[in-house]
Amino acid sequence: QVQLVESGGGLVTAGGSLKLSCVESGRTFRNYAMGWFRRAPGKEREFVCAISSSDGSTYYADSVKGRFTISRDNAKNTIYLQMNSLKPEDTAVYYCAADRAYGLALREYEYDYWGQGTQVTVSS
Repeated sequence: QVQLVESGGGLVTAGGSLKLSCVESGRTFRNYAMGWFRRAPGKEREFVCAISSSDGSTYYADSVKGRFTISRDNAKNTIYLQMNSLKPEDTAVYYCAADRAYGLALREYEYDYWGQGTQVTVSS
């Protein structure tokens, strides 16, 4: 059973930074493509960024490109989301997700496992 646990959310003022972490409990973390999604109040969950299981390549939504950085540490079964220059519109519950398929996953339906989410609130 794969479990994903996010941490690092909180309240920050606009322009500030936060770093989210997501720990995976299984034994095959290095084989999973990983991603971050978010759901803002009253909106559907949306893709934020993803990192490949093969070569560490990354992909970002236009709304966060240049401000957010996804990374992974396979030795710690952990991915990270460094969020800089935060804006009020970044306020959302952030979810990490794991895809058993090899490579890079960009779409919500590709992911097999989800964390419970961590709240990020950016005040203006």
